[in-house]
Amino acid sequence: MVALTTFDADQYVLRSLRAGAAGFLVKSTPPEDLIGLVRVATDGNMVLSPAAARRLVAASADQQSARQRARALVESLTEREGEVLACLGEGLSNAQIAARLYLSEATVKSDVSRMLDKLGCANRTQAGLLAHDAGIVGR
Repeated sequence: MVALTTFDADQYVLRSLRAGAAGFLVKSTPPEDLIGLVRVATDGNMVLSPAAARRLVAASADQQSARQRARALVESLTEREGEVLACLGEGLSNAQIAARLYLSEATVKSDVSRMLDKLGCANRTQAGLLAHDAGIVGR
């Protein structure tokens, strides 16, 4: 199956490929190229419109860069701060984190505040997203 659409937004490309499409082409592709690309796809090869390919490569590079930045930031944390950060990534409250890590809520609150400063995060949500980017949630 090859997805053929007028939209080449990243979300449509990724959704189509995850659903099993062998390619993603936009309708602005010249008709003679479309025919050839569909034949290439039927031979078992993946085909992407040039715009979709460029966007996927850029998105992949951005994601890799975000992961590297997040991992570098997490390395500056103590072991316990890393555990607290992973809990934030799971969406746990201070009380839930305290229970899981056998700490007082006051200690967790202090750890979270210090960790937010170290990471340059404005709030718990940003820290939780950073935990996901760094790949430390659910370890």
